[in-house]
Amino acid sequence: MAIFNLKVNGKQHQVDVDPTTPLLWVLRDHLDLTGTKYGCGIAMCGACTVHVNGMAMRSCQTAVASIGNQAVTTIEGLSEDGDHPVQRAWLQHDVPQCGYCQSGQIMNAVALLNANPNPTDEQIEAAMDGNICRCGTYLRIKKAIKSAAAYT
Repeated sequence: MAIFNLKVNGKQHQVDVDPTTPLLWVLRDHLDLTGTKYGCGIAMCGACTVHVNGMAMRSCQTAVASIGNQAVTTIEGLSEDGDHPVQRAWLQHDVPQCGYCQSGQIMNAVALLNANPNPTDEQIEAAMDGNICRCGTYLRIKKAIKSAAAYT
């Protein structure tokens, strides 16, 4: 076990965990931030996507020891009241169905728009490839990202 000082959603947190513990489980089990979901556990589905220093990262395969002083943002830290442009676009286009993948989808979309504020359809598809939606809302996801690009 080791003590880690993490900056999550703009706040400092101290956790005492095994250094190999995935960031996902630190967020969910130690910090009670359950918006980030466990999907596959092998970084292939994207449900666990968070931002580390603004970059989309799969938290299920990211050891807490690798975070260091980097800033972590979860879906809870994206917006205090759910009014981030991507979250608004998600609602506008009725993207969520079961909702399980949505926090990972949104976090990946935000990282895309931060890096490329006006992506083409092909760029959206490439950036979102690997974020799996079991309900198949991919067309609505693409429309929502294009709408959110207009807000930012």
